[in-house]
Amino acid sequence: MAVVKPFRAVRPRKDNVIKVACPPYDVISSEEARAMAEGNDMSLLHVTKPEIDLEPRIDHYDERVYEKGKENLQKFLRENILTQDSNDCFYLYRQIMPLEGREHTQLGLVACASVDEYQSDLIKKHELTRKDKEDDRTKHVYITQANTGPVFLTYKSREALDRLLGELEKGKPEYDFTSDDGIHHIVWVIDREKDINAIIRQFEKIPVMYVADGHHRSASACRVREIMKVENASHTGKEEYNFFLVVIFPHDQMNIMAYNRVVKTLNNHSADDFLKKITELFEVMEMGPDLPSPEKRHQFGMYLNGKGYLLTAGQVDESDPVLSLDVSILQNTVLSPLLGIKEPREDKNIDFIGGIRGTGELKRLVESGKFKVAFSLYPTSIEDLIGVADSGKIMPPKSTWFEPKLKDGIAIHMLKN
Repeated sequence: MAVVKPFRAVRPRKDNVIKVACPPYDVISSEEARAMAEGNDMSLLHVTKPEIDLEPRIDHYDERVYEKGKENLQKFLRENILTQDSNDCFYLYRQIMPLEGREHTQLGLVACASVDEYQSDLIKKHELTRKDKEDDRTKHVYITQANTGPVFLTYKSREALDRLLGELEKGKPEYDFTSDDGIHHIVWVIDREKDINAIIRQFEKIPVMYVADGHHRSASACRVREIMKVENASHTGKEEYNFFLVVIFPHDQMNIMAYNRVVKTLNNHSADDFLKKITELFEVMEMGPDLPSPEKRHQFGMYLNGKGYLLTAGQVDESDPVLSLDVSILQNTVLSPLLGIKEPREDKNIDFIGGIRGTGELKRLVESGKFKVAFSLYPTSIEDLIGVADSGKIMPPKSTWFEPKLKDGIAIHMLKN
């Protein structure tokens, strides 16, 4: 049974939302955040990436960074840039994203999920976390006493729940704005008790949910709960810190883009020697001066030495949900044995580029001289993600890139009301 809990969101006034809402903390650099927030004292980046308000050379894990985030959040509350709802609510969040020749739309529920369900694997994971990143979010959540960014969850869609949420979005929205990246965001406040109870009952029929994006945020929520549980002599399990902020979408509304790879060196291979080795591993078709986008699973685009190639893998054993992933095939066939990239999470020879930037960006990076070769991949499917999570296994790092990204600042969950 999936537990979803309404909460008293801290959120912006209608006229402030476009100034407050910002990208997730982990998809932009500190330099990008500093530029994005310049001239906008209301951006939640002052809370989620508070190093932008300190000297540029400061260590981003310095205690002063987290204290600045707390100070800025309290300032936003004090100045009524953010206010807290007086009653527990759910919130509906629709995103509409223009894509080539079509429009992608998804409708999710903003709610709180249970730390207990996460720990008991009723909220399933598919990625490992890094200790330094987990430490960072744990400190941020604990010191600010807030979940300022949501975890992105999904579930196997249910027609009755889809129908209920579709009916509830017919009311007047609280927010309706288009962000600088062209994404249309619409949010409704669900505050009637009968509607809240109907949503809770529908989610009780869902056996499990899945972390789509936000493994570090969810893991840090668990760590903060354990800290605050020890600190609270009268802990009951019902306190706000036992829950964490999520937006939950049905699986059939997910839009996953490729997570592509660029590599700085050829591990002492010449370009000709590397291409020869690739032809021994894949069916290779030269495609001209541009990097192609794969059109199906087990195809890969490659840009090397001014030319684009389409690589097709041979027979693939589909019985293993992890080894049959294209990211695994590329890692185990090329990146590790040929390019010496054994631990892609830590290796400085590789970088990962979200599919939203397109194959032209991969080509540009290689032509800049900073990278020697680029690989474009076919997107991992949501069914692949669910299959890996259900098997209890872990995906390779950087397997999925979800678009559109959820905005931070539309709703914040406070750990103490």
